[in-house]
Amino acid sequence: MSWTFFKHLWRSQRAKLLIVSVAIFGWSTFLPVIYQSFGSQMKALIDSGVIPKQFTSFGGGDVFSLGGSIALGYIHPISIILVSIFAIGLTTSAVAGERQRGTLEVVLARPLSRRTLYATLFVGVVLFIGIVLAAAIAGTVVGSAASGLLGELAAERLPLLWLNGLLMWGAIAAIGLAASVSFDRLGPAIGVTVAIVVVSYFLEILGSLWPDAQGLQPYSLFHYLAAREVLAGTTDVAGLALLAGVALAAIGWALVEFPRRDLAAPS
Repeated sequence: MSWTFFKHLWRSQRAKLLIVSVAIFGWSTFLPVIYQSFGSQMKALIDSGVIPKQFTSFGGGDVFSLGGSIALGYIHPISIILVSIFAIGLTTSAVAGERQRGTLEVVLARPLSRRTLYATLFVGVVLFIGIVLAAAIAGTVVGSAASGLLGELAAERLPLLWLNGLLMWGAIAAIGLAASVSFDRLGPAIGVTVAIVVVSYFLEILGSLWPDAQGLQPYSLFHYLAAREVLAGTTDVAGLALLAGVALAAIGWALVEFPRRDLAAPS
């Protein structure tokens, strides 16, 4: 890992990191308020049969419990877009974007190996994602306290929730970096990564809304972001291991592919 390059990466991303962290903090603060304000009314509608029960869960989240509301925030497109700024946007542009601009050769002309460059990028991205997820956890605590729900929040489970999110988004970041080092253009790198994320998200949401499609959920990375279960006291160790395995597979691909491939001049 190169500390000089890491400092440059930090300086170039710190303003963006601050904006994203503040945004996800605000969004996470809002979710306990939704539960406190509308949870009982929504539960009454479900019990009355006005709303079908299959629509009570959206990707593992709901508004009928504090844990379910927090889980809904984690799987909501707003959270996904915010974290994806680093997990997809930064990773896919880190190498392929430099190649497309013709500036990667300048970076590698310094005493910096390709594996060192990759390791620094990966550590930096994981750190940024970890900070964003920590801001989300902080927002959850503040929102719960403001709504008078702090007693319902299993605060001792929050570090595990943070780890669960870090492993899931770390796996996506590893896929993004693997795609980035495999292409000379940003388009294919971001296209492959976004396609994997979109299909994964679709499988999880489809399975949560349509009972006949529940068998598709285990093929989704989002299925293993089990915020509601974590806060309820259940830990899916196999799910965490699977996320780590996906990340390690993507890291292994990148460490083999990047050093041996030619860097053809952009055309």
